[in-house]
Amino acid sequence: MKIEEILKQPEGRKIEFKEALPSRADLCKIAVAFANDAGGEIFIGIKDKPRKVIGLPEEKLIEIEERISNIIHDNCYPVILPDISFVGYKGKHIIKVTIYKGNDPPYYLKNKGKERGTYIRIGSVNRIANKEIIEELERQKQNISFDSLPVYSKEAGELDISLFKKQFKEITGEKLTKTVLNKLNLVVENQGKKFPTNALVLLSNDEIRKQLFPFAKIECARFKGTIPGDFIDQKTIDLPLSFQPEEAYKFVLRNISRGSTYEGVYRKDRWEYPITAIREVIRNAVIHRDYSLKGKDIKIAIFDDKTEITSPGKLMPTIDFNDMESGQSDIRNRTLAPVFKKLGIIEQWGNGLRLIAEELKKYPDIEMKWSEPGLAFRVTFAKTDYEKQGKEVTDDYGRLWTITDDYGRLIIEEKKILLFLLDNEKISRREAMKLLNLGKSKVFEILNALTEKGYLERKGKGRSTYYVLQKRRQNE
Repeated sequence: MKIEEILKQPEGRKIEFKEALPSRADLCKIAVAFANDAGGEIFIGIKDKPRKVIGLPEEKLIEIEERISNIIHDNCYPVILPDISFVGYKGKHIIKVTIYKGNDPPYYLKNKGKERGTYIRIGSVNRIANKEIIEELERQKQNISFDSLPVYSKEAGELDISLFKKQFKEITGEKLTKTVLNKLNLVVENQGKKFPTNALVLLSNDEIRKQLFPFAKIECARFKGTIPGDFIDQKTIDLPLSFQPEEAYKFVLRNISRGSTYEGVYRKDRWEYPITAIREVIRNAVIHRDYSLKGKDIKIAIFDDKTEITSPGKLMPTIDFNDMESGQSDIRNRTLAPVFKKLGIIEQWGNGLRLIAEELKKYPDIEMKWSEPGLAFRVTFAKTDYEKQGKEVTDDYGRLWTITDDYGRLIIEEKKILLFLLDNEKISRREAMKLLNLGKSKVFEILNALTEKGYLERKGKGRSTYYVLQKRRQNE
């Protein structure tokens, strides 16, 4: 990347700007954090706020280079080998220090030791790692995933996996036998006994799942407005893991609107958000979350102006959401992933981000953003023209939720009719035609659909026909 492009980048997971050579402690923390994560670059001679190229004295470049190399070598463990180079920009001199992702984590400060000197990168901040993170870094070094670890508190044969067995048979047509469990690496043998892995416990409907993983669930909420506060709808999904993505997806569909347009006699439906992209993000949130982190669950929050999906655990170091069409693939939970693929929850490796990118092209009014709030990864689908959309009557969630618990299944025209009847005693066919700006046959179709769904009651005959809210709806 050219220096002009780098100067436009904010400080973040892989980039740090320093006006002058930082202190020994600061430099080492950055180096350790980068090595423990995805690697990164330190640009010395560039002020961050406000962004400005200050430059370094040319006669000091070699001296500064040697100091950087010696400081990192002498104070970090295991050994970190930085790549140091000089960059010229408009007559000024910058030093670029490249730290590569390490193959021998955890990296830490020698004088503080592993427990107190291991740092990780959280956004643009270097944060000291806790015990859970250090253990995960140790597993990375050994190429072991958390979900593959055995659980010795209960033997595999005693684990209740009845729901998973039924689901497996229905989807794959195979019985989930002991042989299949072995092939999928869902059990581990030790001293002649079979024990379940963390993956199998997460897939089970056994009580031990809630004991060991009380936060392996999805908290869903539809809020009124643009910030957390009043709930319109709420659901906790605490099912075996393989059932969670579908239930979360249903919650989203129930809480977003589906509009329609007519081309001739045909109706074309369009969801408020790119649902294929949302489905993929939910799947990724479940399969790629870090189940070793305690006290954290997946959260799906739907607001008037955006939908957010937050998953515990940082984005995998090799994945770049800014390059979604390149077919990237990296797996945190290596035992669960093949199971999800066999169940059809995951399709083709590396295809998820490409599907999201393709779907977003159909929604120029939706911007997908990602961030890492603490030890979590968040994807946000934001409405770019919310200020305009937010004024429309068809988006009046709060009022319609007083008469329906299936808001997301109603088309825009149906919502307009119901909103009209919340303010008026009745509506005639002619009034409906004027309200919707549609022809007679289409209006009849919409009114009949609302009647069949139990929202409206037809009164009168012929030209005197009119519609009112069903009494039970009026009383809700």
